[in-house]
Amino acid sequence: MTVEDTVGTDAGRERLRRWRLVLGGDAADGTGHALRGRDAAVDAALTALYGKKEGTSGGRDRTAGLGASAPSVARWLGDIRTYFPSSVVQVMQRDAIERLGLSALLLEPEMLEAVEADVHLVGTLLSLHKAMPETTRETARAVVRKVVEDLEKRLATRTRAALTGALDRSARVSRPRHHDIDWNRTIAANLKHYLPEHGTVVPERLVGYGRASQSMKKEVILCIDQSGSMASSVVYASVFGAVLASMRAISTRLVVFDTAVADLTDRLDDPVDVLFGTQLGGGTDINRALAYCQSQITRPAETVVVLVSDLYEGGIRDEMLKRVAAMKASGVQFVALLALSDEGAPAYDREHAAALAALGAPAFACTPDLFPEVMAAALEKRPLPVPDVG
Repeated sequence: MTVEDTVGTDAGRERLRRWRLVLGGDAADGTGHALRGRDAAVDAALTALYGKKEGTSGGRDRTAGLGASAPSVARWLGDIRTYFPSSVVQVMQRDAIERLGLSALLLEPEMLEAVEADVHLVGTLLSLHKAMPETTRETARAVVRKVVEDLEKRLATRTRAALTGALDRSARVSRPRHHDIDWNRTIAANLKHYLPEHGTVVPERLVGYGRASQSMKKEVILCIDQSGSMASSVVYASVFGAVLASMRAISTRLVVFDTAVADLTDRLDDPVDVLFGTQLGGGTDINRALAYCQSQITRPAETVVVLVSDLYEGGIRDEMLKRVAAMKASGVQFVALLALSDEGAPAYDREHAAALAALGAPAFACTPDLFPEVMAAALEKRPLPVPDVG
């Protein structure tokens, strides 16, 4: 059946409509299908962003229609929120910032009030916040706070549950004194040794509560690369840092770095303050950051260091690796995450990742949903759930 044969059917008209929206119109699209009403408005919103600019060579010359004025952008933002679902709106906003250079317009309060807030937008705002006029800063903080609060709702309960369980298991002892025996867990662990003729369990393994000296606080140091490519990781790490800091059984330190090092631990009660204390962009000196973290470790066997970085080291490579080796040799659990985000496989320095793996510290990308499991494994000193990074 040809296109001509199907034009008169409902399925044929729907097919032409979809092709017309994909191709963007003009006589060259070949469909001969005119768009009206909502379809015409959807097409205009797409053309404004993805249409070719005047004077470009190749294909049809279609003009991107956003311009550089705040009113036109505000109207376009309203249109796409009307015609597309939230997930698509976020992608289109990100494309508009990258393709049409609209970052400067985010410095205006009315623009921030119109956008669909997500992690990527927060990263853009953080990179711009030093240039923000005073009238925009409070609006920007409100946008960032909304995203952070949404992330906390999504991630906090699962994180606390996973880590509480890990801390509880790591505090138990297998040869407890009589008054330290956890009888419920001891019975559960020995049910296979139940003797029905005697109506009793013969415990071959005792499970006990950890004594105070054995259940001291765990130390967690989050060491976060704040170079421009790590924006989403910085957002998630700040949220997780605040969640960890709220747990009394964990002492949490948050360190961010580029070529300099900043300790933001005193801001962990508010992840928004943490985020506005970062400065995205600049170079990277992982060695310097790890040197600072190393200086803060007082109980290596009870410490987990989490490095979140793409490993593009601008400092002294050999010194960086020596520090990781020294920390591991002292008993520190060292975790290297190439990214902490939902963005898929990141770009990273494969040579440095391989060198860390050779030291027993595999480097891998981690989604926010996997992070609680990674931290639980590190606290219990068991193998990390390492995904394939491709």
